[in-house]
Amino acid sequence: MEKKAELYAGKAKSVYATDEDDKLILRFRNDTSAFDGEKMEQLERKGMVNNKFNAFIMRKLEEAGVETHQIELLSDEESLVKKLDMIPIECVVRNIATGSIVRRLGVEDGMDLDPPTFEFFLKNDELHDPMVNDYHIRTFGWASEEEVAAMKELTFKVNGILKQLFLDAGMLLVDYKLEFGRYQGRIVLGDEFTPDGCRLWDKDTRNKLDKDRFRQGLGGVVEAYEEVAHRLGVPLE
Repeated sequence: MEKKAELYAGKAKSVYATDEDDKLILRFRNDTSAFDGEKMEQLERKGMVNNKFNAFIMRKLEEAGVETHQIELLSDEESLVKKLDMIPIECVVRNIATGSIVRRLGVEDGMDLDPPTFEFFLKNDELHDPMVNDYHIRTFGWASEEEVAAMKELTFKVNGILKQLFLDAGMLLVDYKLEFGRYQGRIVLGDEFTPDGCRLWDKDTRNKLDKDRFRQGLGGVVEAYEEVAHRLGVPLE
């Protein structure tokens, strides 16, 4: 597999072409950002931890019947993935209220949400990822009605799988975002699932084990990610 030109560089990942048209290389960098890039730092080992953590989670999801873009780990910071036609929508599920939903709706921080809430956001940094609904998505052609239904169904399927996985390891899956793309006519999970894109709390203490440690200046960001990986049995060495 030959790594070719960089196609895209996001806040914490880079995407490279390969010598196979239907495959890409995803590189997890040590860059860490918050507040639409207003706060940025380099955190040693973060790229490696997120790459291996993501591969572990994607494998668990594949085993449970959720198709993902992950193919294999290539190195500490790189993975080989399927090339998807990405849908510019973030699917967000919240099991516990915290963060933006508390600010928007004035609900109690830490409130258990039963049933969980589901929200769509348009992936657009310039617009600060505004919330959208099914009608926006269909009207503006971002996805079809069938694709919207598939993204919802898969996002909740992931919730059922991962809530239990983290609970068994003494953690609460508070909320998370997923992104999907089209691959050979199917809706497939893309992007990543790491502590960068979800909130995880210790089940007993509710200590934060995710990127909120960076957002809120709590320190120990990578150490928390490594703790999550250790509890799940993710091989980092």
